[in-house]
Amino acid sequence: MKPHSLLFLFFFFFFFLAHAAAREQDASALLSIKSGLVDPLDVLKDWTPSAVGGDSSHCNWTGVRCNSAGAVQGLDLSHRNLSGHVSEGIQRLTGLAYLNLCCNVLSSSLPESLSNLTSLLEFDVSDNQFVGHFPTGLGGCPGLRSLNASGNNFVGPLPEDVGNATALEILDFRGSYFEGSIPASYVNLQKLSFLGMSGNNLTGRLPGELGQLASLETLIIGYNEFEGEIPVEFGNLTNLRYLDMAVGKLGGAIPPELGKLQLLETVYLFKNSFEGEIPAELGNISSLAFLDLSDNQLTGVIPPELAQLGNLRLLSLMRNQLSGDLPPGLGELPLLEVLELWNNSLTGPLPSSLGRNSSLQWLDISSNMLSGEIPPALCERGNLTKLILFNNGFSGTIPEGLAACPSLVRVRMQDNRLNGTIPSGLGKLPKLQRLELAGNELSGEIPDDISGSTSLSFIDVSRNQLQLTLPSGILSIPTLQSFMAASNQLVGGIPDQFQDCPALAMLDLSRNRLSGSIPASLASCERLVSLNLRGNRLTGEIPTAIAMMPALAILDLSGNQLTGIIPGNIGSSPALEMLNVSHNNLHGPVPTNGVLRTINPGDLAGNPGLCGSVLAPCSGDPSSELSTESQRRVHLRHIVIGWAVGISAVIAIGTLAFGSRWAYRRWYLDGDCCRGGFDQENGQWPWRLTGFQRLSFTSADVLACIKEGNVIGMGATGIVYKAEMQRPHAVLAVKKLWREGHTEPGAPHTGCGDIAGEVSLLGRLRHRNIVRLLGYLHNDADAMILYEYMPNGSLWEVLHGKQAGRLLVDWVSRYNVAAGVAQGLAYLHHDCHPPVIHRDVKSTNILLDANLDARIADFGLARLMLHRNETVSMVAGSYGYIAPGE
Repeated sequence: MKPHSLLFLFFFFFFFLAHAAAREQDASALLSIKSGLVDPLDVLKDWTPSAVGGDSSHCNWTGVRCNSAGAVQGLDLSHRNLSGHVSEGIQRLTGLAYLNLCCNVLSSSLPESLSNLTSLLEFDVSDNQFVGHFPTGLGGCPGLRSLNASGNNFVGPLPEDVGNATALEILDFRGSYFEGSIPASYVNLQKLSFLGMSGNNLTGRLPGELGQLASLETLIIGYNEFEGEIPVEFGNLTNLRYLDMAVGKLGGAIPPELGKLQLLETVYLFKNSFEGEIPAELGNISSLAFLDLSDNQLTGVIPPELAQLGNLRLLSLMRNQLSGDLPPGLGELPLLEVLELWNNSLTGPLPSSLGRNSSLQWLDISSNMLSGEIPPALCERGNLTKLILFNNGFSGTIPEGLAACPSLVRVRMQDNRLNGTIPSGLGKLPKLQRLELAGNELSGEIPDDISGSTSLSFIDVSRNQLQLTLPSGILSIPTLQSFMAASNQLVGGIPDQFQDCPALAMLDLSRNRLSGSIPASLASCERLVSLNLRGNRLTGEIPTAIAMMPALAILDLSGNQLTGIIPGNIGSSPALEMLNVSHNNLHGPVPTNGVLRTINPGDLAGNPGLCGSVLAPCSGDPSSELSTESQRRVHLRHIVIGWAVGISAVIAIGTLAFGSRWAYRRWYLDGDCCRGGFDQENGQWPWRLTGFQRLSFTSADVLACIKEGNVIGMGATGIVYKAEMQRPHAVLAVKKLWREGHTEPGAPHTGCGDIAGEVSLLGRLRHRNIVRLLGYLHNDADAMILYEYMPNGSLWEVLHGKQAGRLLVDWVSRYNVAAGVAQGLAYLHHDCHPPVIHRDVKSTNILLDANLDARIADFGLARLMLHRNETVSMVAGSYGYIAPGE
């Protein structure tokens, strides 16, 4: 054999061995990666050691892609529900060009360095829970085009060496906890088209050098803590299409140089501290479709040049200090869908053509000083969903065209100077949920068609000049939750149509001229929380059925002509907290149960015939008609009793002092305080039951149900039992709070302050979407909170647990749950004084009642905001559900 043939065979054999060794190394590296992963779905079941050898069988494994030589070139394990950690073995895949670990639950840190992966072209570890510092070494990948690490928990500074990967086109570090400033080396990334760094803790000033990234099309750097002004150099980013610098500490004037960016389609600068006027140059950006400058400190007028933006779809300038008239040209914008200008100092009329030339969907110009008539063509294209005009000076009539706008969901026109009548047809709108017309000068009657609505949930026509009678069926709208018509001139009786009021929670007909009796059918409104009928001309007796309405917390019947007695059981109403029957013609003794035991005498005033309880004793009471001789005997008896009580008190004080000293020495000096908790057999430290409404059971009834077989849940603050009492029948949920030092593993500490906070908070909350606190059971060692029982468990159980697929299977029911949660949170945030922040809203804290209505539960982390601008100093809540502001 010739020498050159031998040499060829040698090189061939060497090449074969080298590639076989490389293939075996890749397979071994893959198995090393698998060993660090938790794979609950067993998607990597074909990654088996038995397949390892000199062949290329690993190239057929799930997510693995090889090149022609059998070396691993791509690894795609995205969307596999993997957890665990990424092992150092990944460094041995030296030929890896494509790595995608996106959308798993990987929660470890990445290897400290990835410098061996020099062949990488695409690197994606987004939407995981990676922690620690971002690895170094990727700057040494000359061909790296895309780096996506968004949606993780990385900390520390942004990796500076990434600036050396000059081929990068996409760099995404959004949604972690990176801190510090933007590295100066990033100016080297001249091919970069996408730069995302929003949602971190980045600080400092924005480097003007970013204006040299000539290829940049998308810049998303909001939701950080950058300070200073926007660099004027950003006006050089002539390829920029999307600019988001919202929610930060940027200030100064908005640079007019941004007007040179002719390709710019989106500008989000909201919730910063920008000052000065809106640059007229922004009107030169012919491609601009979305402009949001809200929540700043901008002053001056709205530039007329903005009316030149023919592609503008969204214009939001709300919550600034703008003044002057609106540019008439805004009404001519052909594509305008959303116009938000609320909470400024704008004056003058709305453009008369507004809505005629565009598919306007959302108009909110509330809380300004606008005047004139409402443009008649707001819904000419039939797309208007939200019309919010309150707190202005609009006059004239409500446009008839609004009553023929099928897309309307909310109409809020309260506190203007509107006159005329409420147009007919609003009740026929299929999507209208909220109608607020209070505080105007409307007259005439409430249209009958409103009674036929199938969607209205909130109606407020208070403080107008409405007359005549209420439509007969208006209070039986199936979706109606709140109806307010106070301070009008309504006459006639209250419609006796309460048999079908499944959702009604608030009814206010006060300060009208209503007459007749209070319908007994009101008692069928089982969700009614507040009933205000004060200041009318109602007659007859108070219906006894009202006394036992299960949710009624506020009842005001004052200023009428009611007669008869106060129903004896009204004080025992399950939820009643406030009762006012003053200035009627009631007579007889005041019941001494429930809320009437501590009622303010002013809430009973103006009824000369009432007596007893907190009022003067009833006349004719034999106990008050003592003879003179009897009074003497009583006086003598009082003297004797006084001496006896005095002597007994001295003895008791001495005994107490001696006992306290003995207890102090035993418990504190001997170190035996509170050890062992409550000794039930010896009768020490008895249980105390505090009820927030009338309870039909005792502490003994509850304690009998606290056993392992009744456990239905366990959480960070305690263990939950189902307590079912037979006589009388009652079912409730009992949360036994963890003792100090015995918290659930991983749970936050629950101290006395937390317990007291939850009890005092829940005990006074009243809303159909809030789980009601029935009572509080405690002794010196343990505490239990008693809630109403929710038979369908939590939203998490319905969606992911054993009941998954059986309940909430359609989107309508799921929407109702979401709407219920929103209504409950709105109550906590806006209707409670001071407002309440839950701080841990998640599916396990949303319970479902027998009707699958949502109830917000578990206020162990709730906090009262005593001042509007008070911030929460510590992070609380479950990770993944903590509010964005935490």
